[in-house]
Amino acid sequence: MAVKMRLQRHGSKKRPFYFIVVADGRSPRDGKFIQKLGSYNPLTVPASIQIDRQKALDWLHKGAQPTDTVRRILSFKGVLFLKHLLRGVTLGLFDEATAMEKFTKWSGEHEQEFAKRQDSHKKARPKGNQPFVKKEKPVAVATENETSEEAEGVSQEAEVTAETEQKTEE
Repeated sequence: MAVKMRLQRHGSKKRPFYFIVVADGRSPRDGKFIQKLGSYNPLTVPASIQIDRQKALDWLHKGAQPTDTVRRILSFKGVLFLKHLLRGVTLGLFDEATAMEKFTKWSGEHEQEFAKRQDSHKKARPKGNQPFVKKEKPVAVATENETSEEAEGVSQEAEVTAETEQKTEE
């Protein structure tokens, strides 16, 4: 029996929400599963992911094959890095305490980087509703001298256009 770690779609139309599950490879996408490992919501910015690291690690050790998207999620959450470190422990490259120390160091750096990214998303988001239509500039009230000068300029332009029309007709 080929066991896969994959996403199980829930949510309404155009509003997806996924459960990360372990299921038989022959079962349908939203069908029967063996165990639920967590959830993934791609609609939030940044996407929210909850996963039980220990359960996911146990299933990886048992031979469950993650799909491409689940592999990226596990990598982001550090499950694959932890599996890599524990493989080094079994080969005798270093002890388990060193492996856990390396993982906690990586996890702390990763959380700081994630927090910075989250803050940048919050700062980039505009506050309040921005108007879609530009506001018109208030019209300045003209004095009598200015209006008479403008009227003369408009009448001169009208005469010039009338003369050019007559010339083109001839």
